[in-house]
Amino acid sequence: MSRALLARNGRRALPLIYGGRRGTDTLSGVHLAARRFIVDMSYSAHFMDFKGSSIASSMKKLVVTKLSPNFREAVSTQTVAVPTPGDADLLVRNRFVGINASDINYSAGRYDPSVKPPFDAGFEGIGEVVGLGLSASSRYTVGDTVAYFGSGAFAEYTVVPAKEAVPVPAVKPEFLTLLVSGATAYIALKRLGDLAKGETVLVTAAAGGTGQFAVQFAKQAGCHVIGTCSTNEKAGFLKSIGCDRPINYTAEDLAKTLKKEYPQGIDVVYESVGGSVLELAVNSLANKGRLIVIGFISGYQSASGIPPFKGGTLPVKLLQKSASIRGFFLPHFLGDYREAMSSMIQMFAKGQLVCEVDFGDLAEEGKFVGLDAVFRAVDYMYAGRNLGKVVVEVAPPSVSNSKL
Repeated sequence: MSRALLARNGRRALPLIYGGRRGTDTLSGVHLAARRFIVDMSYSAHFMDFKGSSIASSMKKLVVTKLSPNFREAVSTQTVAVPTPGDADLLVRNRFVGINASDINYSAGRYDPSVKPPFDAGFEGIGEVVGLGLSASSRYTVGDTVAYFGSGAFAEYTVVPAKEAVPVPAVKPEFLTLLVSGATAYIALKRLGDLAKGETVLVTAAAGGTGQFAVQFAKQAGCHVIGTCSTNEKAGFLKSIGCDRPINYTAEDLAKTLKKEYPQGIDVVYESVGGSVLELAVNSLANKGRLIVIGFISGYQSASGIPPFKGGTLPVKLLQKSASIRGFFLPHFLGDYREAMSSMIQMFAKGQLVCEVDFGDLAEEGKFVGLDAVFRAVDYMYAGRNLGKVVVEVAPPSVSNSKL
């Protein structure tokens, strides 16, 4: 038995029986090489790779201690014991975590008002399995690389239910971009967009974490794609991923440009800004147009979380055009998640999907490294400076002979 595998309860484990298999993971669609899995025949309940991964006795994590849309005010850094995975759980050493606009909705308690502080922050992470429960060992082993979408990601280690983990070929931050941002664009456009070849699609905040994917998926569907952005650099990026008409709204009047260049209107809008941009999107819809609301970031930092919207004439406008507004919240579409992740991972592997990552290299204090950098990363994103998905490197690659 490997000396790196120790029983968490302190007892000496009896010999283990190993078995191998080869095949394709049904969740990610990634081909798995034959490897040895643990079949426990001891009194041990958990396996922890203390030697190979140098698991410390304590760790840092970010905890929401006060409900507020001000992330720095709501969240604090705490030092706690490294948790022990349950029977069907994995203990993941986080290498990278993703920043989402909705992180401050979570810190403000807007998703589930019944949940009171303190509670853990962060939605998505990627790293290496360094410990696992007995049931989880039938499918995973120490050293496997996984990504996950769930609460408590802003931590150096996170316990993840094995059934919710996504096996990935390597700990690359590009895979992290797919968990929320990519999946939102993929599923929303597929289920609610009803895209048809030749239609015109408008993506707001198109150079952001999820906008970049909406542009690419709409283009793959044979649509003419318009993307809004705030700089010429972002406009150049949008062109590079297939956007037909980037519009830098700081240099062009968005309303006038859409009216002049698209007099017949927009067939589908993928909208995440809200407020006046949402109003413009409604006014720009074509007959039978579909407007998909995936967020309204312009209001998240306010007390209510909702930006002002003049909707008094909305019923008339929708009726006159036989148009519709459709809301999308990823947790309501988890039945589509496996297929979406599998498809996107395969597209990325084949070079058919760009997953742009922003580590904050151009931020004032430099690259986002270390858990405390999450605070800077949230500010950076809300200042509209990011190009692509904002990602924080929580820990450097392991120097052991693990897979990282």
